[in-house]
Amino acid sequence: MKTYFDQTTEQILSDLEKTQKNFWNISRVTGEFLYTLILASNSQNVLEIGTSNGYSGIWLGKALEKTGGHLTTIEFWEKRYSIAQKNFETCKIDNRISILEGSACDVLKKLPADFKIDFAFIDANKREYIEYFKLIDPLLTPGGYIACDNILSHIEKTRSFIDEINSRTNYENVILNLPAGLSLAKKITR
Repeated sequence: MKTYFDQTTEQILSDLEKTQKNFWNISRVTGEFLYTLILASNSQNVLEIGTSNGYSGIWLGKALEKTGGHLTTIEFWEKRYSIAQKNFETCKIDNRISILEGSACDVLKKLPADFKIDFAFIDANKREYIEYFKLIDPLLTPGGYIACDNILSHIEKTRSFIDEINSRTNYENVILNLPAGLSLAKKITR
């Protein structure tokens, strides 16, 4: 297994991988993919829906450390919010991350109209993916990405989102055969 980070961060990631099923975290290979994509796209303003214990946020935050960007992540459960905050602090990326607590749809509706997103990662309530997409779309810059986890593992719950994004002529979308299935869409134009 390739190591990407300092020993402390790798240990935190390893510990969190042992609780992957309890906290519904992404797989390590999905984390590596998102990390690499943020670096390749030089993303600056990243939004995550579904912080959980911070596993995916560590991958995103570490990439943003290199691009000079910032992660805004949304979590509904206070217990998970607290665990994630501690993990971000331990990995020394808390200065790159803002955690917003609450229902993702409610939080997204309160974001200012000038809040711009280069990259969005969604891993939360699967039935709400379509709603998240509709709220993120006006904020996503042309050339920006939306990545959604669990597309294949929860196909019945995510089908409306996939149908919607595939019908949009201003998006190119592909479903990657990563664990649980990852939809990766690029916004071509407004």
